[in-house]
Amino acid sequence: MTDSKTIPIHMAPAQGAVTTALEGDGMGCHGGGETLLAAAKSAGKSEVLQQYAKDYPRNENAGPHDQPQSMCPAFGSLRVGLRMRRTQTILSGSACCVYGLTFTSHFYGARRSVGYVPFNSETLVTGKLFEDIREAVYAQADPAQLDAIVIINLCVPTASGVPLQLLPKEINGVRIIGIDVPGFGVPTHAEAKDVLSGAMLKYARGEILNGPVQAPRGGRLDKPAVALLGEMFPADPVIIGQMLAPMDLVAGPVVPTREWRELYAALDCVSVAAIHPFYTAAVREFQAAGRPVIGSAPVGVEGTNDWLQAIGEASGVPQAKIDAARNQTLAPMRGMLASKPIKGRITLSGYEGSELLVGRLLVECGADLRYVGSACPATPWNQHDADWLRSKGVQVQFRASLEQDLAAMREYTPQLAIGTTPVVQKAKELSIPSLYYTNLISARPLMGIAGAGSLVQVVQAAIGNQSRFDQMKNFFGDVGMSHNAGVWEGVPVDRPEFKKETKRQMEKLMKKRKAEEMG
Repeated sequence: MTDSKTIPIHMAPAQGAVTTALEGDGMGCHGGGETLLAAAKSAGKSEVLQQYAKDYPRNENAGPHDQPQSMCPAFGSLRVGLRMRRTQTILSGSACCVYGLTFTSHFYGARRSVGYVPFNSETLVTGKLFEDIREAVYAQADPAQLDAIVIINLCVPTASGVPLQLLPKEINGVRIIGIDVPGFGVPTHAEAKDVLSGAMLKYARGEILNGPVQAPRGGRLDKPAVALLGEMFPADPVIIGQMLAPMDLVAGPVVPTREWRELYAALDCVSVAAIHPFYTAAVREFQAAGRPVIGSAPVGVEGTNDWLQAIGEASGVPQAKIDAARNQTLAPMRGMLASKPIKGRITLSGYEGSELLVGRLLVECGADLRYVGSACPATPWNQHDADWLRSKGVQVQFRASLEQDLAAMREYTPQLAIGTTPVVQKAKELSIPSLYYTNLISARPLMGIAGAGSLVQVVQAAIGNQSRFDQMKNFFGDVGMSHNAGVWEGVPVDRPEFKKETKRQMEKLMKKRKAEEMG
């Protein structure tokens, strides 16, 4: 008879396929990524999941640490919707997930409400959840207030097959965009921006094919435009426009757009600059509209030279005008880079998708860059940048995990580590100056002279902080480290003899168990 005070021990089930999805704690999420993926496929989501697997490829055999660690992917789609005028975003998912996403959205400056359709086991299983979503959409569809309503299925509704595709395409003139953004299908929040951007471009392209559409607020552009793909610092499109001017081109709208009518203007371009190279669904819509797509960006001398040539050729610009644009931009940039070189060894990692561009700029600014890690995948639009960096001796890691980023920092012992929050935290523990990529690098201009000048300034200042780290390390010593960790009333005393005795007893116990197993 089993002792009621003893916790029963059951044999662990045989290990199945390893999942790259993050495990959750919400209602139904505890099943794990592989279980949710199988459930979603059996519930009729195979087509959308197959498309995601193609658009956002990852290593299917990856272990739990061989993957990017990012915030909930759905945040990317939520962010795109919340930044658009006259657009309402509604979430369908576990309450804990919705809470985390709304908290993060307001932390990043959202100034509007996020809709939420709650559910329980009964409404999920019986199909009542879909009816609740439908009712919510009809209640919100006010054409005086909204151009579009975006409904996002999170993990559990996606796994349960909640069919957002059955919602009306429009209600009272308000467009209805339903998308699935599960953590087990979309690897990073950066790529989730593409899920919604691609869906909106597809809808807008269909409207264009069906007849006249609304003009941009400022009217149509008077010159051929280059659409810009990827969120970037507000000054960058202006800088790019100045570079394009000698070619009689202008910088078109940035996708993700800030308003629905800008989608029409974005499609009304002569070429597309995939500044962020992971917008696969958006690229598909531009290509369906017959627009050529060019990767990389005008960063550094070589990057700007190559990019202007590629954009000019794709846009049908005569070579003489391309040369004029290059001459206007490159000469002053060479002088600035020569006068303010970066001196220092650097490792770089992030999950925004622009990491390779920053890496190119660092190298051209004179930095001894050893490693670039990006949570995003390799694509045809970042291949040129990856090849260029590797030719300079830089290790490039796509779908980089935190463990790979930390291993690179330990291997290359940089004088500056640029990375995500946990990378920066670890670097500071090691007294290595560090910069948080998203807030201190991505949130500043990168293009042209302004980008190089801004980056040189912040990087040089950070590397120059080494003496401050050394002073703090000398002052605090090993306080808070190892056996000193925690809060103490007295000075902690290390007792290695206790550790030695515990280790001896454990070895003795293991030998006893092994002898018992052998009979």
